[in-house]
Amino acid sequence: MFDFNFKNPELLKQALLHRSYLNEHPEIKLEHNERLEFLGDAILELVTTDYLFHKYPRRDEGELTAFRAALVNAETLSDVASKLGVNKHLLLSKGEQKDSGRARQNILANTFEAIIGALYLDQGYETAKIFITKHLLPLTDRIVAQNLWQDSKSLFQEQAQELVDITPAYRVISEIGPDHEKIFTVGVYLNDDLIAEGRGPSKQRAEQEAARAGLTANGWEK
Repeated sequence: MFDFNFKNPELLKQALLHRSYLNEHPEIKLEHNERLEFLGDAILELVTTDYLFHKYPRRDEGELTAFRAALVNAETLSDVASKLGVNKHLLLSKGEQKDSGRARQNILANTFEAIIGALYLDQGYETAKIFITKHLLPLTDRIVAQNLWQDSKSLFQEQAQELVDITPAYRVISEIGPDHEKIFTVGVYLNDDLIAEGRGPSKQRAEQEAARAGLTANGWEK
């Protein structure tokens, strides 16, 4: 899963250990990963803040805050965790294993932060920083260039209500794949007119993609 080894493998195991697993395996003596998540969250915020502060010297604090929020939100972190193969190594209860969508997304994001916390305890701040820099920070350019730091659903609704006096609606067009790897296709509609479609591993992500495509289709980008 990683390109380096933990000196203490138990720290990595703890980072992957969801509290639900302990309910079914009381014999395990490790704690669940929430304390590591707490630690990793703080390290992640510091590393991304420092990076953005120096990368964008002419951006104000409001924009930098929005960039950071887009980098460290559950959608982005869960995507990175999935690409690292975290899903295959998560220690979850049988019930949690069946969940997909937003619930799994949050678990993956929290686990990514726990891994950062575990890395910090195992090998120090610089190693944790290298991990974040390699796997997360390269997404910054795309997020900024494509305005992914903006809430596309809110912007589309604002524009639709202001320009055509219609509140947009979102409808699931299709769901494909097994529960743990489902892909949703969602359409955004103005009245009964389909404006655009979006795809994603959760309904929320697909709605954001549909709204972003709708903004482009209508020429409503700000």
